[in-house]
Amino acid sequence: MQKNRVSKVVIIGAGIFGVSTGLQLARRGIEVTIVNDGPPANGASGRSLSWLNSSRMRSQAYHRLRMAGIDRYRTLKARQPDADWLSFDGGLTWDADDETNEIEAAYRHEVSLAYDALHLAPDAVAKITPGVDARAITRQGAIFNPGEGWVDLPKLIGVLLAEFAERGGTLVTDSGRASVVVEGGRALGASTSSGTVYRGDVVLLATGPSVPKMVAEAGQRIDDATPVSLLVTTRPVELPLKAVLNTPRVAIRPAPEQRFVLDAAWSEEEVVETSEGNYEVRAETLEGLLAEASRVLEGNPRLELEGYGVGRKPIPGDGEPVFGELKAIRSYFVAFSHSGATLGLIAGELLAFEIATGEKHPMLANFRPERFEAA
Repeated sequence: MQKNRVSKVVIIGAGIFGVSTGLQLARRGIEVTIVNDGPPANGASGRSLSWLNSSRMRSQAYHRLRMAGIDRYRTLKARQPDADWLSFDGGLTWDADDETNEIEAAYRHEVSLAYDALHLAPDAVAKITPGVDARAITRQGAIFNPGEGWVDLPKLIGVLLAEFAERGGTLVTDSGRASVVVEGGRALGASTSSGTVYRGDVVLLATGPSVPKMVAEAGQRIDDATPVSLLVTTRPVELPLKAVLNTPRVAIRPAPEQRFVLDAAWSEEEVVETSEGNYEVRAETLEGLLAEASRVLEGNPRLELEGYGVGRKPIPGDGEPVFGELKAIRSYFVAFSHSGATLGLIAGELLAFEIATGEKHPMLANFRPERFEAA
């Protein structure tokens, strides 16, 4: 059995990457402190559609990593079959009826990878996955992926933190802004805005959309394509939909207690960022998103707003994840990716492996932060 090369690790960020990695390290017997500016999951993890998938086109390495991520969720579901915050009832997607429609190409690509996929005509959807208004599906049809699912990240994070605490992990919340302490080309810990310093052999920066800016403070570069995100939650409503929907005008994901969460690129573009760094969401945008969701659901039900979250959604400049140690600063690790939900468990596992053993994991070879230095 491999021995740990470190005894103490500090993690900045209590989203899915920080908490998942922290728990994996604690399971290895390493002392871990997680420092967060507010309560857990108060950032991007609390505003994620959290669709577990590897559909459509992406690099082979990214696809393999996502599939490993889905595998870990299946293991978790087998161990906690009654968890209402994790489900595998498939995903359904269709494109607009114009020159951008890639359903046929996407289907062929998925089949070539042995990714479970069905290409369905609109009138065949109801037999496979109920709850969809067939009139909303474009003539090119839809792809149903039976192996896909969803997770409620805040609830998952709560479950992981409970075990983290049982294993002696320390969670520091409401610490204010934290920064990585770097001396002599090495990360030594985290310093909070109050002046408290948490020392460690290794530091993991897992602050979602803030990662590129924070590493830039240490003279390092990670290209950033982070946009604003808007996630709407409906009030409870009885609907037969179980699958995640990804449609031209709205994405819909079931949530615990008969709720649904919604997002869309067009609605995010309507969010206004003020000069003070706050976000303004118009009532018309929220109403429009609810209306778009109603249009694609069976019976076109009236959906009511329960709440929404708005903020920045982490996306690296080239769209691919960024995991691992900064080449120029020893013991300074980063986790930055758009696919936080799908990769949440596997990223924590692989980052903990690298931190604890000092070895590079081959699954992360294509996602090293130094690739941006050569760009």
